[in-house]
Amino acid sequence: MSQSAGQEQSRSRLGVLLTGVLGGSLLALYAGAAPFITPALRKICLPFVPATSAQVDNVLRVLRARSGTLVDLGSGDGRIVIAAAKRGFKASGVELNPWLVWYSRYKAWREGVHHSTSFYISDLWKVSFAQYSNVVIFGVPQMMDQLELKLASELPTTAKVVACRFPFPTWVPEQTAGEGIDTVWVYDAKTFKSDLQCGLTRKAITEDEVTPHSHT
Repeated sequence: MSQSAGQEQSRSRLGVLLTGVLGGSLLALYAGAAPFITPALRKICLPFVPATSAQVDNVLRVLRARSGTLVDLGSGDGRIVIAAAKRGFKASGVELNPWLVWYSRYKAWREGVHHSTSFYISDLWKVSFAQYSNVVIFGVPQMMDQLELKLASELPTTAKVVACRFPFPTWVPEQTAGEGIDTVWVYDAKTFKSDLQCGLTRKAITEDEVTPHSHT
């Protein structure tokens, strides 16, 4: 093999190596940035901010007497779902970012709870929560009023909702735990569904009273 041919082959190998390194770097950059960029393109921003150990503990503490199905809305890296599965829940996570969903599935497998966990790449506004008896949400203030209506219309009366970081704007919590950013608020579906129905009834009565009626 001539010297020039050897140099050309070396350059070719170097090009392949650099391409691989660059591709891997871009992939890693996207994986790291996507949790922040992707939600920003949505109508309501729900960025990925990992739950603290205290927040996870508080969620499990207020749900210690509960069982059955649980869903974490905006499940991020899956830590709430995995912790709940270890406590006996049939736990699911709903997350827009596919990288976080795949990572969550890997973590669940590694920690031995993949049979009792499920992670879905989905928009929470397009998912029905009628099948869940426990809901955990790390929301932002801009979405909480809309989420109130969705959960109140879909959840069974036996459900409990745990809000982390930000409370719901009109619901009255039956219990709180923690303090500061680690505070969690617990809401009873029977109460907020009843409040919603009363509100709709009052609205219908008010509209009926202000609507002029024809007389024969």
